[in-house]
Amino acid sequence: MKRKAESPELSSKKAPKLDDYCNTQPNRDDHGNIVWPAQARQIVAAQEFLRECASSQKPTLIVPDKDADGLSAGVIVHRTLMKMGLDSKYLDVHLVQKGSNIHEDNERKAMQEKKPSYVIVLDQGSRGGPPVIDNPDVRSIIIDHHLSDEFPKDAQVVSACHCPPVATTSLLIYEICKELDPDIASECGYLCAIGTHGDLGNTLKWLPPFPDMAETFKRHTKKLINDCVSFINAPRRTGTYDVITAWTALLEAKDPKQIMNNRRLAEAREEINIEVEKQTHTPPKFSKDGKIAVLKINSKAQVHPVIATRWASHLKSKALEIVMVANYGYLPGKVNFSCRIARCARGRDPPINIIESLKAVADLDTTDLVQRLGESFARGHKEASGGIVNTAEFEELCGLMKVGEKPDKVEGEGVGAKKKVETSPQKNTLNNYFKKS
Repeated sequence: MKRKAESPELSSKKAPKLDDYCNTQPNRDDHGNIVWPAQARQIVAAQEFLRECASSQKPTLIVPDKDADGLSAGVIVHRTLMKMGLDSKYLDVHLVQKGSNIHEDNERKAMQEKKPSYVIVLDQGSRGGPPVIDNPDVRSIIIDHHLSDEFPKDAQVVSACHCPPVATTSLLIYEICKELDPDIASECGYLCAIGTHGDLGNTLKWLPPFPDMAETFKRHTKKLINDCVSFINAPRRTGTYDVITAWTALLEAKDPKQIMNNRRLAEAREEINIEVEKQTHTPPKFSKDGKIAVLKINSKAQVHPVIATRWASHLKSKALEIVMVANYGYLPGKVNFSCRIARCARGRDPPINIIESLKAVADLDTTDLVQRLGESFARGHKEASGGIVNTAEFEELCGLMKVGEKPDKVEGEGVGAKKKVETSPQKNTLNNYFKKS
């Protein structure tokens, strides 16, 4: 007798209860004090950097990432510097182009052409390399939470990546800036919430060492905050990559309700909803060992992270660890891919590390694939990683994973054991996934 197929909603309810993000054991210093959200010396140095910047009355360039976390962090810095007396005429923003990053020569040139004296880079991901701007008189600071121990030459750094539970960039800069002006905590609390929910999801409980945000959520409901996340993230996901609209809306709004009244944000959100619905029905194929589910899509919109998150919540098998969505249409000749840990794999011991898993696959190659994948491969976080690689190299990676090949299963033991081919490592069918309850 066949077991009745479960709907996604039902299977989600039966999923094992997961610890809250904040329950991660924090690091402590030699005196027993919690080290959070970053090393104390880095936080103090960052506050001094911002004080110097505000008092200098010199051109200051804010370089935030394109998502809700990066943009919220940028607005928090913008408002803090103005509160501290920096004239708005000295404040400017640089938003990187579609598919690019601050380490590209054209981006560095564009930033340098604005002739800043101070550069504040937020949530851009970090790697080693030349200075942010090729001018020894320009002071730069990197404020980030992505996993990295390498940074641009001569840049001052505040990194949360080794201080669990890892703060988002908006939360990190909120903790830094609220000590610099008494109004920041109350006036920028909702920005911190938008950015943090944008990266960590809307079920976060805000337990210590995260700050008490009860007052913020009393003034602005969590539903409103989460709706703002969708609105702010939408423009950069569209094919037109309209990040400036999101930045301007966030900068000009005095509260979350004003963000929700922005017509262009609403249109972008609807555009993305339609594209996600169109692309999310792509069936997954599995690596031969069943650990990685790969969905290949073709879209000019940046919907691959959204689809990866959705599938990661519903795909279930004993072997499955990672869900990867590869977008062949976002940039010409490139594959942009996003990876998420499958919900069924969370809490495993040892914990799943996407970055290490991706690098382990690449290391199976006996030629120069690791070098050809480049610096934009396997970036981000242990739990949410991705990259941008050439199409040919991505296909080689899929070949190493043996995507689409049926796994071998050994029946019995010993010399007489027989190999049996499984039909699929996935117990939920595509029909089950989309079945209405």
